[in-house]
Amino acid sequence: MARKGFSHVGLSTLDMDRTRAFYEGVLGFKAVRCDTMQVKEGGQIRHVFFDAGDGQLLAFMEPRGVPGVPGEYDAGINRGLGLPDMFYHFAFEVGSLEALEAKRAELIAKGVRVTPVVDHEWMKSIYFKDPNGLLLEYACWTRELADDDARMQARSTVSLRGPSPVTDFRDR
Repeated sequence: MARKGFSHVGLSTLDMDRTRAFYEGVLGFKAVRCDTMQVKEGGQIRHVFFDAGDGQLLAFMEPRGVPGVPGEYDAGINRGLGLPDMFYHFAFEVGSLEALEAKRAELIAKGVRVTPVVDHEWMKSIYFKDPNGLLLEYACWTRELADDDARMQARSTVSLRGPSPVTDFRDR
């Protein structure tokens, strides 16, 4: 059986309305399935699937009054785990450098703080955060990957405490 990529990635939010406004209104990811699940033990979960392109979905669940689930928690995975921002992030392919630069301009025009274009040598990216504190990335490949790319080797240096190209958010 052939693999086709992700079906969906499931995430959590404490504010579905704000999350939906961002993913639909800012990113243009249309909500394609919305459910409210009643939890047998009490409370409910709102569940929304957004079309991220090419048949892949991004899903968010918002618990409301569910026993055993804290009423407040950090949905920004990295912050909640005490990790640097770059560890958990979600990247969306845009297809070309021109499309990447257009996405950056579009996000800035919509008031989103976004990094300059980051050159990873084989890929270029921009980074920004959603209302939940999740690190998001738009990216485009700049070359095909070769056999040598699959070998573990030192290729770059990063700082986990100081400024990072992945978190150098700007308004322009």
